[in-house]
Amino acid sequence: MGSGSTKRKGAVDMGNTGYDKNDWEAYRWCIRNNIAIGAKAKANNAWYINITNNGSTYTSPESYGKTIIWKKIFEYCRYYYEKNKHRK
Repeated sequence: MGSGSTKRKGAVDMGNTGYDKNDWEAYRWCIRNNIAIGAKAKANNAWYINITNNGSTYTSPESYGKTIIWKKIFEYCRYYYEKNKHRK
């Protein structure tokens, strides 16, 4: 019988993504335009950001913790969206 906890042993918790309509619009735009922005694990509680665009991949020099990782991912998505939305 389980302990009643819903969290699995060793499960990774990246925190809450939050919900902002504009963030998700920018995220979807990036996906549709072949710009992949996501997390790359450093440890169970720290992640780098990987950005793949036009065949090149960039990894952030800094790692980010729980929930902050989502804020940074969406920040990059908004950057690419705003910079390029009228070009493609």
